[in-house]
Amino acid sequence: MLTGLPGPTFCVPPPRHTGGYLLFLDFDGVLHPESVYLLHKHGPTLLDAPGHSLFEHCQLLEDVLAPYCDVRIVLSTSWVRRYRGSVRRVSHRLTPGLQARVIGATYHSKMDREEFAAAPRGMQIWSDVLRRKPEAWLALDDDWLHWPAWCREQLVRTDEVLGISAPSVLAELKTKLATMFDGT
Repeated sequence: MLTGLPGPTFCVPPPRHTGGYLLFLDFDGVLHPESVYLLHKHGPTLLDAPGHSLFEHCQLLEDVLAPYCDVRIVLSTSWVRRYRGSVRRVSHRLTPGLQARVIGATYHSKMDREEFAAAPRGMQIWSDVLRRKPEAWLALDDDWLHWPAWCREQLVRTDEVLGISAPSVLAELKTKLATMFDGT
């Protein structure tokens, strides 16, 4: 039950999709190493990560989610802010199977950018949880600092370089997804 728990609700229109099962998805440190920089005339570029590429773990995530067709994705990545709130533009880099699951983002272009960016990632996600009111949710993120205590069980903390491909992270994700759907 979500009532009675504290948290911000950034000023934004209500989401189109509410309820259901959600996966809050960061990109950097999840689908590829966290060392991504926005370079002038080059766009997002992965630096200091030889042997890795942008979005290298998309297919892995798609495969893990395959048994759970009801899971929808909410983008919880700073990429949405960088691209002026365009969920469509940002999700275009995902595999078609993941793109089809994306229903929105924690950031909305009508939000105050600075206020949103100043909030810890866990509070950004919690604010979205309050708006969307899912049956159950998980978050994939390498940012674990300042997460609210009441949200930590829903966080799958990823490896900054290996992302979801780290064996312990992958095992935790699979376990938490199975638990989320246990008995449904």
